[in-house]
Amino acid sequence: MVKLAVVRVRGGVRAREDVRATLRMLGLTRVNHCIVIDDDPSFRGMLQKAKDYITWGEIGRDTLEDLLRERGRLEGGKRLTDEYIRSNTKFSSLREFVDAFYRGEVKLSDIPRLKKVFRLHPPSKGYEATKRPFRTGGSLGYRGGAINDLISRMI
Repeated sequence: MVKLAVVRVRGGVRAREDVRATLRMLGLTRVNHCIVIDDDPSFRGMLQKAKDYITWGEIGRDTLEDLLRERGRLEGGKRLTDEYIRSNTKFSSLREFVDAFYRGEVKLSDIPRLKKVFRLHPPSKGYEATKRPFRTGGSLGYRGGAINDLISRMI
């Protein structure tokens, strides 16, 4: 199954209540927060509802591994390490876990105490434009594989 990375680009001060509720359900409570989800119809509807405040696309294996290694946090703010993966899962490294994740054998929630939201830096060189869709030169909405470039600029 395809894995999507979703990044919140805009704040929600003047957003409609149903959009704010959708962003809360996704766990995207602040700008520059990121989540990784499966590409299924229920999430697709939520992404369409909040498309004016978020950007999303298919995340690559290497980008996901970098995201988990650099920005993955456990409860208490501790970093996610290979040693933690080795001692708390059946996998010997983070790379092995990511490969199994892409095969659909495990979920991110199978790592005990892993926070589902990744707190990222603002992107180096900034967002393209925070009020326009990606396909017209902005930063919002679906961006396909270009999400990997955005996330690598934010890690």
